Amino acid sequence: MLPKRQKFLVLGLSRSGKSVTKFLLSRQAVVYVYDDVTGERAMRTAEELCTLGARAVKKEELESTAKVCDVLVLSPGISIDHPLAVYFKRNGKSVVGETEIAARFMRCPVIAVTGTNGKTTTVSMLTAVLNDGGYSATACGNIGVPMVEFCSLEETQVAVAEISSFQMETLGSLCPHIAVILNVTEDHLNRHYNMENYVFLKGKLLKNSSEAEYAVLNYDDRTVRSFAEKTKAQVLYFSVRERVDGAYLEDGALYFQGEKIMQASELLTGGIHNIQNALAVICCAKIMGVDNAKIAGTLSSFKGIKHRIETVGEVDGIKYVDDSKGTNVDATVKAVQSIQGETVLLLGGKDKGYDYDKLFGALQNSSVTQAVLYGENRYKLLQSARAKGFEQITVCKNFDFAIRIATMQAKAGQTVLLSPASASFDEFSSYEERGDAFAQYVQTLAKDESDENVVADEGENE
Repeated sequence: MLPKRQKFLVLGLSRSGKSVTKFLLSRQAVVYVYDDVTGERAMRTAEELCTLGARAVKKEELESTAKVCDVLVLSPGISIDHPLAVYFKRNGKSVVGETEIAARFMRCPVIAVTGTNGKTTTVSMLTAVLNDGGYSATACGNIGVPMVEFCSLEETQVAVAEISSFQMETLGSLCPHIAVILNVTEDHLNRHYNMENYVFLKGKLLKNSSEAEYAVLNYDDRTVRSFAEKTKAQVLYFSVRERVDGAYLEDGALYFQGEKIMQASELLTGGIHNIQNALAVICCAKIMGVDNAKIAGTLSSFKGIKHRIETVGEVDGIKYVDDSKGTNVDATVKAVQSIQGETVLLLGGKDKGYDYDKLFGALQNSSVTQAVLYGENRYKLLQSARAKGFEQITVCKNFDFAIRIATMQAKAGQTVLLSPASASFDEFSSYEERGDAFAQYVQTLAKDESDENVVADEGENE
């Protein structure tokens, strides 16, 4: 790829679209920009990019622009079967993503992490461990900062990249020094159509690996374990069920190839899924030569990430936990299992193509005493709840009312858990915005409780 000699059409002006446009312009490329989404934010972004040299395209100009462009740069939020992507492919032109462009220009080693759940936590954990272990490591990719912004990293630095299935659709050149696949469960079927496609996309992370690279795979996930047969990379496993060649849980402790690293109870983040994340991190850290004491010290002080089973407050004896990042069935089941005591569960949002029967089957023997269903997919959730005989349900239209209902239903000693098993795009722009709205509601509740206590105290003084 020679940006200076090619013309690019960037479709989608979210964070990755904005970053890749700036990167291509810095390489003296001709860049056209367009976004299907209209609004003030998109307009401001287009105007900013135009001041740097980009050329904004109107809808009626798309066809003529596509004809003169060599490469379509597709935002990860836009499907590979978008009409423009189809046009470029049919005409023998390139369709890439921001991550693909980053992969072609990055000079530093990359540790790439994918999986249905746990990616952000694992990337955050691993970045902290590597930095404490003497490396200069940077988290990037789907975690929030586009990879292309780190193409200037030196060979002595490390990029720890979270890679989503959306990014994998347009990614072909990445050859990570370590490829980590955490798990593969049902997700994004509204985008990828079926599990076969989804599994294929996750496995693509290993496509370019040679004998000089490493694959860190979840031995307990049959699908992930099978990827070992399709890679030339050196394979290390992690497991919470048995001793493997890699990292494993045994008698309440985390080990790597017979060496004890730490007690599982030292982890601040609860749940078996976080033990799995820590084991994956241990594999990567040992490959990179970090000593055991540094690994244990960092993991034992890691407090987790925002919007992933995060306690955001306690009011009137009721704990409120934000798991807005739990956007699929498996993530929600794990979140429920991590909560001690009875739980009122908030479920709903935009459907991603799931079979929710599995969810309510799992909830039957759980600590959930009540499920509040809301959002665009509330009736689909209700249908599955009834099919599985889960009767402790309340249905309402929107998120704000659902929180109020959950608060009224919860009792002291119980937990209100937001773990929607759904995307946020029916009411919010992201899971972060949804989680922030939940936390803000809890803060308001706490303030109201505090104000009531002040009034009561003043009354007593009178």
